[in-house]
Amino acid sequence: MSANINVRWSWLKLMYWYTILGAGGYGLLIIVAPAFVQSTTQCLMPFPAQDPLIFGYMGSAMAAFAFLSILALRAPLRFVPVLMLQLVYKIIWMLGVYIPLVMSGNNSLYATLLAAIFITYIIGDLIAIPFSYLFEKETN
Repeated sequence: MSANINVRWSWLKLMYWYTILGAGGYGLLIIVAPAFVQSTTQCLMPFPAQDPLIFGYMGSAMAAFAFLSILALRAPLRFVPVLMLQLVYKIIWMLGVYIPLVMSGNNSLYATLLAAIFITYIIGDLIAIPFSYLFEKETN
C-alpha cells in the first residue's frame, strides 16, 4: 500500500456504523417480523404490500451488508468493497428506477423517502471510500 493514500478513518467507520444500524436493523426486522414492519411503517413510508420472497430478499441483503460492516470495524480498508457495492447499487437504483419513476409522473411519498435515505448513503460513501486505495495498482 502506498504511503500517500488519504483515508478518512472517521467517515469510513461512520459509514460502517450507519450500515449496521440503518440497513442491519431494518433488514433484521424484515426477516424476523415482516408483518410488523409492513404495518408499522405505513405512517412513515407507506409501501404497498410486498411479495414475501422479494421483501425477505431485501431484508437478507440489508442484513448481509450489516454483518460485513460489523467485520469491517476490525479491518476497515479490507472491507471497502462493501461500501463500494452499496454505493454502486444505490446509484443504479436512483438512475434506473427512481429518476424514470419521477420523470413518468408516477412518483410516490415512499419512493421519495427511500431516495432521500439512499442519497445520505451515497454522499457518505463518496466521502468515506478511499478511491485512491481501492483503485491503486498492485505492484508485484
